Amino acid sequence: MNQKITSYKDAGVDIDAGEDLVNNIKPFAKATARKEVIGALGGFGSLFEIPEKFNNPVLVSGTDGVGTKLKLAFQLDRHETIGQDLVAMCVNDILVQGAEPLFFLDYFACGKLNIEKSTKVIKGIADGCLLANCSLVGGETAEMPGMYSNDEYDLAGFCVGAVEKNKIITGHSVKSGDVVIGLASSGAHSNGYSLIRKIITDSGEKLSKKIDGSSLEDILMKPTKIYAKSILSLLDELKVHAMAHITGGGISGNIPRVLPNNLKIKINRLGWNVPSLFEWIREKSNLDEAGLFSTFNCGIGMVIILSKDDEMKAIKILQDGGEEVFKLGLVHDRRDGEEQVEII
Repeated sequence: MNQKITSYKDAGVDIDAGEDLVNNIKPFAKATARKEVIGALGGFGSLFEIPEKFNNPVLVSGTDGVGTKLKLAFQLDRHETIGQDLVAMCVNDILVQGAEPLFFLDYFACGKLNIEKSTKVIKGIADGCLLANCSLVGGETAEMPGMYSNDEYDLAGFCVGAVEKNKIITGHSVKSGDVVIGLASSGAHSNGYSLIRKIITDSGEKLSKKIDGSSLEDILMKPTKIYAKSILSLLDELKVHAMAHITGGGISGNIPRVLPNNLKIKINRLGWNVPSLFEWIREKSNLDEAGLFSTFNCGIGMVIILSKDDEMKAIKILQDGGEEVFKLGLVHDRRDGEEQVEII
């Protein structure tokens, strides 16, 4: 005889657990609150007042996920930093248009809510918001039996920022002779993990393998770097012509997104040392160098294009902000048929 279902919990959804989670994460969200936040966590909508310093603000929004890096987090049972990855993927995207991140919302979906695990994830989101100086103002926790296995979850994030209308960075001001500088990544960030996981499976490589003194596990789970504070400091001082967040598509795939069609960039391959992680990927996957640069960031997480006259001042500002900075190359005129990114 079938057991009679008498509650939502019998169907696999525990409302009490969801309320416990909200209570757990309220202190994390409160710690990220800027003065512009109106109200508290838990309402049907989140309120945020546009900062007074903006005269003619344009809102800039971005949404993203973490990709199959989540699968590695499940495998390793490491959930503390995957939330920072989520914030970084959204925040770094809106930064390239000159936007200051203001607030962030997350979507956490699972088959069965594990309060301890989900608390770790959302604390990581709050940690990322603190690094970006944006407020975690709300989100959604969805427990959906049958949609996910009980040990897995999915993440999505949504970030809103603002920029003065006359300071939006579009790439239209890039000109021949501009300099290209790069900011170091913290690793593979959150891109290319489907290939990385396939390499590990096919090669039988142990995640305990040491690369430059660190385990492969630690290197691959290192969270995506958030560039907000250093880049906003730069934008306060200098005019930036374009920026590119190096995500899926790598260096050669992302820079053309911000370049006028009549221009190209020549990047000096010797301008920085490609981290050993990417050399390991190339060795194990048999990717050629072009394939590597069109898939991974290869050690460069953000690219900045600005006037040659501002190069040294920009480097100092970014270094003072804690960034490792590389001189990558120059902008050149482009002929029909030429690639927009040439790595030499």
